[in-house]
Amino acid sequence: MQRKALPFPIGRLELTFLMASLMALNALAIDIMLPGLGFMSDDFALPSVNDRQWVITSYIYGMAIGSIVHGSLADRFGRKPVLLVCTVIYVAFAILCAFAWDYELLLIGRFIQGLAASAMGVLVNSIIRDRYEGDEMARSMSTIMMVFMIVPITAPLLGQLVLLVAPWKGIFVVLAAAGLAVFLWVLIRLPETLHPEDKTPIHPRSIGSAWYQVIFNRNSFGHVLASGLMMAPLFAYIASAQQIFFDIFGAGDIFVFVFALNAAAMSVGNFANSRIVVRFGARRVSQSALIVFILVSIIHFILAMTGGINIWTFTALLVPSMAMVGLTGANFSSIAMQPFGKIAGVASSFQNFARTTLSAAIGAAIGLQFDGTVLPIATGFLVCGIASLAVIFWAEEGRLFRRVQIGVTRDSLAKIDTI
Repeated sequence: MQRKALPFPIGRLELTFLMASLMALNALAIDIMLPGLGFMSDDFALPSVNDRQWVITSYIYGMAIGSIVHGSLADRFGRKPVLLVCTVIYVAFAILCAFAWDYELLLIGRFIQGLAASAMGVLVNSIIRDRYEGDEMARSMSTIMMVFMIVPITAPLLGQLVLLVAPWKGIFVVLAAAGLAVFLWVLIRLPETLHPEDKTPIHPRSIGSAWYQVIFNRNSFGHVLASGLMMAPLFAYIASAQQIFFDIFGAGDIFVFVFALNAAAMSVGNFANSRIVVRFGARRVSQSALIVFILVSIIHFILAMTGGINIWTFTALLVPSMAMVGLTGANFSSIAMQPFGKIAGVASSFQNFARTTLSAAIGAAIGLQFDGTVLPIATGFLVCGIASLAVIFWAEEGRLFRRVQIGVTRDSLAKIDTI
């Protein structure tokens, strides 16, 4: 017998914007920092120009480690309670960072803020998996990503505006205010999406069993690794973007606009994916985008090696690369989540942990190689793209561009969606 669907009073449109807002807290906490990194470096008298990157990297490491616990908590207590608690922690440590009196305390605050904020990515995946399956899940995630990308487009500009009226500490006040607003939205409007029958107790053996299923599902875990490899050069670019545009190109006055253009390219990629993924399939779209990414990266690497890079060629190559990242991200995540229904929370948690840990480690390594040229970032893009394609080839057992047709939606749930 089919069990009774949970009441779901909000429509698909509001769910999309709410999920995008939760994910945007992470993007805001990273990208709004970029204009202020130089001021932080000066205030704390950092000994190395690359030390400023740890304001970004420490947060990302927190996101990676925090991802391991939120799924289990959400599968036991529900999605909503975990989101509320983690949002409160996010706000509290944003305030702590605003009053940090030394660089080490700032990094600790950023790390713990990242620990809490990792719940956003894990639970958005779980909530959408609670509602949809297959290509329809990929479509929903792409739409969410498209809306969410408004924040990376505007966040550096917002940070620049804050710096016009306040010191860099004011940036953290803005983060706290944004977190509080999303907390109230979740509290008032979001219903619980985990069915009571699907709640699972927290037992190390059951968690270990779920992790075993995730790791040894070749296709799923392969897409997790490929996604992490695609995120790594993105993290490296974000961490070193301020140095690239200010120190290499001397283009600090247009930095926020060029950064916004690249973020917009990712948004366009997600928008295109939301329109074509159901027709062509998540695998065909993401694998085609990955090959285009590699081809563009080859051109970027050759120009970087020969010294033919200026701000315009760098931007012209970065834009299609970011668009291809947008076409791979949601699809890789959706394919990786497809085999896991009742353990969606634990699966999403472990996948986010593996994906973000891999991308943070590789991204930090690439970013810290900054030597006053764009060659390290160009090399990182190319190597990660080729490695990602190799992993996909392994995960798919050499069968690329195939279509795996799965039930489009959970009819008992999707039919009550309203716009």
